[in-house]
Amino acid sequence: MKVIFKGIGKLFGWIGKGINILRQVITNLLFFVVIGAWLFIFNESSKGPELPEKAALVLDISGPIVERQTPVNAYNELVKGALGQPPAQETVLFDVVDTIRAAAKDDRITGLVLNLKEMQETSLTKMRYIAKAITEFKQTGKPVVAIGEHYKQSQYYLSSYADTIYMAPDGGVMLQGYGTYSLYYKSLLEKLNVNTHVFRVGTYKSFVEPYTLDGMSDAAREANSVWLNQLWGAYTSDVAANREIDASVMTPKLDTLIEQFKAVDGDWAQLNLNQGLVDELLSRPALRQRLMDLFGDNKEHSFNQISYYDYQPTVKDPMIAPEGDELDQTASVNQVAVVVASGAIMDGPQQNNNVGGDTTAALLRNARFDENVKAVVLRVDSPGGSAFASEVIRNEVDALKAAGKPVVVSMSSVAASGGYWISASADKIMAQPTTITGSIGIFAIMTTFEKGLEKMGVYSDGVGTTPFAGVGVTRELPEGVSELFQISIENGYHRFINLVSQSRHMTLEQADKVAQGRVWTGQDALKLGLVDALGDFDDAVDSAAELADIGDNYQIEWMKQPLSPFEMFMKDISGQAKLWITEAMWGSVPEALQPVSQQVVTDLTTLGNFNDPKGQYAFCINCLNIEK
Repeated sequence: MKVIFKGIGKLFGWIGKGINILRQVITNLLFFVVIGAWLFIFNESSKGPELPEKAALVLDISGPIVERQTPVNAYNELVKGALGQPPAQETVLFDVVDTIRAAAKDDRITGLVLNLKEMQETSLTKMRYIAKAITEFKQTGKPVVAIGEHYKQSQYYLSSYADTIYMAPDGGVMLQGYGTYSLYYKSLLEKLNVNTHVFRVGTYKSFVEPYTLDGMSDAAREANSVWLNQLWGAYTSDVAANREIDASVMTPKLDTLIEQFKAVDGDWAQLNLNQGLVDELLSRPALRQRLMDLFGDNKEHSFNQISYYDYQPTVKDPMIAPEGDELDQTASVNQVAVVVASGAIMDGPQQNNNVGGDTTAALLRNARFDENVKAVVLRVDSPGGSAFASEVIRNEVDALKAAGKPVVVSMSSVAASGGYWISASADKIMAQPTTITGSIGIFAIMTTFEKGLEKMGVYSDGVGTTPFAGVGVTRELPEGVSELFQISIENGYHRFINLVSQSRHMTLEQADKVAQGRVWTGQDALKLGLVDALGDFDDAVDSAAELADIGDNYQIEWMKQPLSPFEMFMKDISGQAKLWITEAMWGSVPEALQPVSQQVVTDLTTLGNFNDPKGQYAFCINCLNIEK
């Protein structure tokens, strides 16, 4: 019997060794196949397209428009490609603007075609910067046309800058306006016997409201209505000017819209044509022929064209901000460094989809010690986050100033709460009229589950050496500890408004009046003294060069800390387990419920990502939940 067991043991041992060897072989083969495929894709993408002699540039932006590219998940993209799914696409704002400007000067480019059907909704501030480049392109005399079947709000805004807008006879322009809506969990948390402890300063600091109320507070409703109406007013006035129509066309009363809709027998495209939102309704064959007449026949039954994604890699990075003059030898030692702070502000090192306190501080520090860098533009597109990380970043701004290198903040779509904190002490703050900023306030939130545990017959008890021993999610928060937390939050708020007072040359009373967590647009922030001037990224770069006294001859240096290809690849591989778990959890959610589930996931993820060491946050939730 022992011999039999011994023989079976050896047999299974051999089988196990064989399986292990086979597993290693397969794993290694898969590894090298993925590496090879990734290198092949990289090599192919780096070759660049062949440019036609004459062609229209098709601005076929796909996906979201971002301030900076997040690291590409090569493994994930390869798997998606094998399954026939299109690769994820991010389009960098500055690349779009630089490409349009290059095309305007390129004699091979005969016009611009805006085909934006795959472009996701984006902020008005970012779109205005792209619109500026489109306007410059039009000034060369080259035609700009927009084509589409169903124009969403952001797509239509950029299309309104075209000389001519074409739309399908069965299409429509979908303008919904702006709004900010959140899910509210107070009653749910009460039913789950979850205690939510909130510590905050700021009448308008509404981040915590979804966890303490069942609806928006009157103060938040009042403040949000002001800036939302300003955004919509800016949108409609821009479009009205472009289309030479009355702005009220885009904000009709419901009764009026119903009458107009009945008059065209429910034909949405005809209504848009009557309103002056589009110029002509054309079927696909008719549109193709119109474009062939305008830009020439490419002998493939379409017009002479080149995609933005084929043309953009051929465009060199702009070396100087002003009018495109040739650089002289001094430009290489006169650099304006650009540090991008885009996303939620978190403590420690972070990847490009968030603002890491350590990561961003390191970039600013690198600029400080680079002898060629004479000035810095801090590009901020952030609703805030960790108060501690915000201060870490701001300290580096102060160090740059102390080193004699001026810092100009360029506010993008959002520079609120912690986003304003890191901006406050710059030499100059520039925002666009539609920038969302302010939200100067601070909060902490903590949940405990003692009631739910007690209901299930589970109790927490013990002894400790201090009042803080044992404080956590399983025990009721002692009243004295709650008071200490609130005092700490009040201290953080006073630090914040002291910073605003000193940096913006206000009294404490003035700083407190414009703070209280209230959100402002850039145009209101200028009146209140929270920003110094209205301007876009180009203006900020010009201003930084002027403060550094380096004239017009300088280079723009984008400060980055990229991963090596191997580091990026290994990070992608290790992250797949998380991706599969997420897909397994949410892949079966019915389509009708996906918007709700996605909002819940976003809310929970936002809380889960918070990592301030003291639990203190300067964050603007309404700045994120803007619906178009």
